[in-house]
Amino acid sequence: MQAIVQAAQGLPNTEVCAVIANRPDAAGLDWADKQGLATRVVSHAQHDSREHFDTVLGDAIDTFAPDYILLAGFMRVLTAGFVHRFANRVINIHPSLLPAFPGLHPHRKALEMGVQWHGCTIHFVTPEVDHGPIIAQGIVPVQVSDTEATLA
Repeated sequence: MQAIVQAAQGLPNTEVCAVIANRPDAAGLDWADKQGLATRVVSHAQHDSREHFDTVLGDAIDTFAPDYILLAGFMRVLTAGFVHRFANRVINIHPSLLPAFPGLHPHRKALEMGVQWHGCTIHFVTPEVDHGPIIAQGIVPVQVSDTEATLA
């Protein structure tokens, strides 16, 4: 998230409207606040269902009227209702070369499979987790000495 905000600061016609987290202890909130960005917390723990959380989250997002919603470090699976509400506007950063290793622990999976190349994918979010249209990918070689941490 920090790298995205810093990169956006140098782009014409680009503004980061806000940083929203589902956990009040998310490290990015303090950093964003120090940058003068609006911050909000919509705690998933305070809602009785994923659907209700996603509705409240969507309402919070709408107050900033963003063109795009970037998921950077947001570790919640969004409901189909949320994805449809913001269709073609939600972008995720996933730490693998999708379609390989969707979901959790992609670095572990890559090492277990013995792949020679790994990376990250930027993609549009669809109701199927980590399967949306790919926007861009970055590739790195996997070293014999790599661990989950070094590969990350």
